[in-house]
Amino acid sequence: MERGDIKQGAALGFLAGYVDTLGFVGLFGLFTAHVTGNFVLIGRGLIEPSQTIAIKLMVFPVFILFVALARLAILRWERNGGKVLRNSFLFQLFMMLATVLCAWHAAPVVEASAPLTLLTGMLCAGAMAVQNCYGKLLLGKTAATTVMTGNVTTLVIEMVDSLRGDPEAIGRCKKLAWPVLAFAAGCMLGGVAFLYTGFHGLLLPCVLLVWLAFAAKD
Repeated sequence: MERGDIKQGAALGFLAGYVDTLGFVGLFGLFTAHVTGNFVLIGRGLIEPSQTIAIKLMVFPVFILFVALARLAILRWERNGGKVLRNSFLFQLFMMLATVLCAWHAAPVVEASAPLTLLTGMLCAGAMAVQNCYGKLLLGKTAATTVMTGNVTTLVIEMVDSLRGDPEAIGRCKKLAWPVLAFAAGCMLGGVAFLYTGFHGLLLPCVLLVWLAFAAKD
């Protein structure tokens, strides 16, 4: 069953772009939402060694762990008749608040290999792993909110089909366009937010998750 809507998709797309960019700027080039990007950076690190490679290596097992934990939690909530999507938002909110607290304790974040810096990156990756998981399981019929490559590809295909006279393609374009545009806006604002507020900027995604949790119908 499709549980998402356009506003929800746009909000989640904005959140992912914002967090990924803020984390990239503040955590030495770490991707927290789009972790496959770290493969490229690790490859670069093999020929240009630096202390920042450790944080990129450590997020992979953490990301996998929290996808697994989110999956198990969703199964439990479904079995018990709980509000699955709302609980998923609250799970991500908890992880994001833990990221903010850890970042505050880690400040100033000037060394990529510092224990609290590594923990901040892992907690943030865990939060975004939860979004990747419930996005796939609960919002599977809507546009992806954490990775835009597939959305952009499909959007272009639908635009071509709409120009060819397919009336249904226009509606599909609208569903895809808003998460893409929101993700782009989140990326731009995330960089600016870190410049002016540092890791305090992660409070905005926390507010968004509170709104999403209370707005969720199931």
